[in-house]
Amino acid sequence: MSESVSQLPLAELRQRIRENTYTGSTSGLAQGYLQANLVILPVDWANEFLLFCQRNPVACPLIGMTEPGEKHLAEIGLDIDISRDVPEYHVFYEGKFEHACSDLADRWRDDLVTFVLGCSFSFEEAMLQTGLRVRNIDQQCNVSMYDTTIPCQPAGRFHGNMVVSMRPFIPADAIRAIQVTTRFPKAHGAPVHFGDPAAIGIEDIHTPNYGDAVEIKPQEVPVFWACGVTPQNVMRNSKPPFCITHAPGKMLITDRLNNEFAFL
Repeated sequence: MSESVSQLPLAELRQRIRENTYTGSTSGLAQGYLQANLVILPVDWANEFLLFCQRNPVACPLIGMTEPGEKHLAEIGLDIDISRDVPEYHVFYEGKFEHACSDLADRWRDDLVTFVLGCSFSFEEAMLQTGLRVRNIDQQCNVSMYDTTIPCQPAGRFHGNMVVSMRPFIPADAIRAIQVTTRFPKAHGAPVHFGDPAAIGIEDIHTPNYGDAVEIKPQEVPVFWACGVTPQNVMRNSKPPFCITHAPGKMLITDRLNNEFAFL
């Protein structure tokens, strides 16, 4: 990620994403603004996924959902086009990843319902403001994400395990990171685990399932947060006939401010 992109104002960044001239990770971009995960499903699967979000609010913190066929959701931004304003989308058929694309012009349907879910990128700014260093931002790469053995609570046809994102800290900074992120329940809130990766089913911390590997320095411990890639893992298990999500680490940047969703 170039420094020039990281400093772009939101309107210009969104235009670049819409024109497909920026297709990279959104970590560290448009600081101050809420970033969001997307899950787009046919309407006959929507109520069950809504229940799944309600039963798993840490992994799937619901910001809002659209009416069937709508590409806009006023509460996240009047100018946002859900079908164009994500750097990269992933398309699934029967739970299997089919292909990635930069917009949904040829794939949009009138029966699709979009779920907008909170993202841990939103609390990274709060970490930086308290003096913490965020490794994936320092290394200008995507965050490390892993499949785990932590089960989600099933709902209807939806079931599967949680995906987590990881950021390494020395123990004192890990405590501070926990304090900071607890204030942001709509961005996954406090960590779900820290320390031994094997305890949550991660065999090799240096080989993430999604995103990029980051350096873990001596004396640092990995800290794990629930991740908005969880629904993609759930889709593979639940096999809806058609589903669209964001690509891991490439979020929808909304017009809402992170602080609007923070608890004091």
